[in-house]
Amino acid sequence: MVDKLTEGETQAKLNELNKDLPAEQQWQINNDKLTKNFKFKSFIRAFGWMSQIAIWAEKLNHHPEWFNVYNKVEVNLTTHDVGGLSELDFKLAAKMDLFYV
Repeated sequence: MVDKLTEGETQAKLNELNKDLPAEQQWQINNDKLTKNFKFKSFIRAFGWMSQIAIWAEKLNHHPEWFNVYNKVEVNLTTHDVGGLSELDFKLAAKMDLFYV
């Protein structure tokens, strides 16, 4: 079982997640969701990345809300079981950044 993060914990985790990212590639928090837009060189790269992330999401038993059009993927992460953000959201976000090319 995971717990909902406090506002302070959420901000600390967001700062850690964004620390080495340029401003235009940073994660944001909107309506209790961790959000980011990814842009790839082509549809096949976007779809390949989504396939990689799907494997990690399954391992973490934590699945993203995402929307793909051509070379763009819009991601919204939240933990529905706790009604907000949890450690799982930040773990999956870190994996997304790790595999982003």
